[in-house]
Amino acid sequence: MKNKVLRNMLIPGVCAVIAVIVPSVLIHFSVIDAYTAQILTLSGINAIMALSVNIICGITGQLSLGQAGFMAIGAYSTILLTANAHLPLAVSIILAGFVTAFFGFLIGFPTLKLEGDYLAIVTLGFGEIIRVVLVNMKKWTGGPNGKQFPTILTLNPAVAYLVIIGTLALLIILVQNFVRSTYGRAVLAVREDEIAANSTGISVFRYKMLGFVIASFVAGIGGALYAPFIGFVKPEQASFTKSIDYLIFVVFGGMGSTTGSVIAAFVLTYLQEFLRFLQNYRLLIYPVILILVMIFRPQGFLGMKEFSFVNTFDRIASRISHKKTEATEEPNV
Repeated sequence: MKNKVLRNMLIPGVCAVIAVIVPSVLIHFSVIDAYTAQILTLSGINAIMALSVNIICGITGQLSLGQAGFMAIGAYSTILLTANAHLPLAVSIILAGFVTAFFGFLIGFPTLKLEGDYLAIVTLGFGEIIRVVLVNMKKWTGGPNGKQFPTILTLNPAVAYLVIIGTLALLIILVQNFVRSTYGRAVLAVREDEIAANSTGISVFRYKMLGFVIASFVAGIGGALYAPFIGFVKPEQASFTKSIDYLIFVVFGGMGSTTGSVIAAFVLTYLQEFLRFLQNYRLLIYPVILILVMIFRPQGFLGMKEFSFVNTFDRIASRISHKKTEATEEPNV
């Protein structure tokens, strides 16, 4: 039993280390050019935001259209904590996540008693309020022109990839373990049937709030990493269209699938850049691809399933073993 648990931890761990370390080294030695590195790193930020949306929409079962607002709070909090409070960047990023989680609690407390479209409208309004506040607080946010991150602290490409993809891997591990925990199972029970969950003694509001706060924290971390990577943040980061983009990642990957949302974020981010040579026509082709996916694969890329490195490793090992067995059993001519 211990060997099985160790193996189930070792295989994904090794894959995560390879995915984080190897490309970072290749970027450092310019084997991967700066443009490709930027796309990969931006995909990591989008994947963190997709993870946040999937927690609230896919795992908790609530429709939120304001995650971009939480991302903006995380981004501006990081800039203010670093530039004004003179805190180390790592500390600022973590504190920005908790600041965003606090705002998630404040927003969730009066609104999570709502359901479906009503909750979506309220969170949409919250995102727009954040954007307007950021535009008008010129002293702290730079107003509509945005605010620049301290240049000397802007991450170089190799370090940016290492930090952002490493954070993404850590968040995936934490979310997956949360879903498998007692609290995570309670959240899933609320998602499936609130009445049945309430009848078994599960506090529906409490676990909705838990999922909402965790999703806010993850979005705040995404924004906190976005600020030093891009080096500049504008209020439009909290706009409705940004929230829709992150929701598309989750729908495309599979509502409720953590790995599906992450894979979709990487695929769609790269697709936008790949179609850039079409100029304005890419704005037409990109939605057409999404429409076709929704028609022929409405449950998304992975549905509610998760990609497993352990199962993939077992299948490959089984095929190799089967081929070796066939080779030894062939009769000598």
